[in-house]
Amino acid sequence: MAKGEMAGFLEIDGRRVEVARFGRQGGTTLVFLHEGLGCAAAWRDFPAALAEATGCAALVYSRFGYGRSSPAPLPRPASFMHEEAHRFLPAVLDAAGVKDALLVGHSDGASIALLHAAEEQVRVRGLLLEAPHVFVEPVCVEAIAVLQAAYPGSKLQEKLAQRHDDADAMVGGWTEVWLSQAFRSWNIESVLPSVRAPVLVIQGSADEYGTLAQVEAVCSQVGGPSERLILDGVGHAPHRDRPGEVLAEMAAFVRRVLRAPS
Repeated sequence: MAKGEMAGFLEIDGRRVEVARFGRQGGTTLVFLHEGLGCAAAWRDFPAALAEATGCAALVYSRFGYGRSSPAPLPRPASFMHEEAHRFLPAVLDAAGVKDALLVGHSDGASIALLHAAEEQVRVRGLLLEAPHVFVEPVCVEAIAVLQAAYPGSKLQEKLAQRHDDADAMVGGWTEVWLSQAFRSWNIESVLPSVRAPVLVIQGSADEYGTLAQVEAVCSQVGGPSERLILDGVGHAPHRDRPGEVLAEMAAFVRRVLRAPS
């Protein structure tokens, strides 16, 4: 289970969702949305550190099929991120009593945050996005194909088995949908103008799963103010590669958002 000041499960649609909470509860909540192979525990101590730096509460959860949450139906549909954004994320926020949120999304989690914010104009105050995807790039497909081939018997398989109830099903379901022909045309640029909340995008220049074209697409097309931070030589997880720098940038962004008139 994810470790936190308060850790446990929420019940959504008769299934359990692994959650951990940090910081002062009530008020604005930082809601952490993990990457395609992540879970609540994969954030490590970053949510607690950002909660402390901002004075906000933090809610971290594992989506269905991840961590200790209930399994997800497989195979995943090409619309799986839309379903997460429009059905399951609102249910989690409601069950957790979150009325004022800043979404902190990584990779798939960042895409889910954008999709959710495009429809939710009241509850979402801002978005802090690491390595978001808004369309499918060949470099991402190639990297996932390499991961899929190398996964059996690898150190990655061993590491993920420690964090997920069924790591093999999770990895298989995620890689299969991303590598499917149906997913090649996935593109969420059309929803970006509806994202009115302030956005911070953080991307590593050496990200093996996406290029700076993703950052440009987000920052040039969202309907609200946007900021970007490009970290030279950093890969797909800036908060793990440069935790101090990312923490400082995110905390400053949160303070600016919370000072702005609502």
